[in-house]
Amino acid sequence: MELQLTKPICFFDLETTGTNVAKDRIVEISVLKIFPNGNKESKTWLVNPEMEIPQNVVAIHGISNEKVANEPTFKELSKEIYNLIKDSDLGGFNSDRFDIPLLAEEMLRAEIDFDMKNRVSVDVQTIFHKMEKRTLGAAYAFYCNKDLTDAHSAEADTLATYEVLLSQLDRYPELENNIKKLSEFSTRRQSLDFAGFIILDEDEDAAFSFGKHKGKKVHEVLDKEPGYFGWILNADFPLYTKKVLTQIKLSKFNNKLG
Repeated sequence: MELQLTKPICFFDLETTGTNVAKDRIVEISVLKIFPNGNKESKTWLVNPEMEIPQNVVAIHGISNEKVANEPTFKELSKEIYNLIKDSDLGGFNSDRFDIPLLAEEMLRAEIDFDMKNRVSVDVQTIFHKMEKRTLGAAYAFYCNKDLTDAHSAEADTLATYEVLLSQLDRYPELENNIKKLSEFSTRRQSLDFAGFIILDEDEDAAFSFGKHKGKKVHEVLDKEPGYFGWILNADFPLYTKKVLTQIKLSKFNNKLG
């Protein structure tokens, strides 16, 4: 089976210095680009994260500080990576909750205005968990009857993720071979920022999903407590969350002027 595509889709995987989207950095990124005509293009980069990789993390993915010491930084690679994915939808394994948010942070730090406005994402892990409730290694064995011997290698994980999605389409006739439909099925909840701090409520209004204002509309909170906006901007939230919140605040201000 081949994916039915109207535009390219880039499956990608990150190896990082840790799991904190706002603080951690990429040490390896692999992208597998699938074109509507079936052609494939793949590229893998090692990245100097400009910070120490903890030894417990090195033990997981095997990428040491010495290995990336002389590699280019993400900022140096950012335009090349962006040019590869800019015309594409995105796919990954746990990508909606981790890989896409962290990639967005790196892009914003490199002064590239990355967003998802003209693309959708397919999270193969979500499809897997909805159907079978397991992990990537188990998914690869279950769907493809193969062992993922190079788990936590970005290139191996990327290829495995793509193969798992193809097998999922073969196994589940109720899954439509359509990237937009797969994106809708694999989305956990609708959020305006990648990290899920700002969501859409039942009225389709922006609302906070955390803290003392959890469930409250963003506009109402900012009107009643203007300092909350400044607190978020100065706190340890992802850059993309701050960007979205600023856009919401500016849209409210512009509406008042109008």
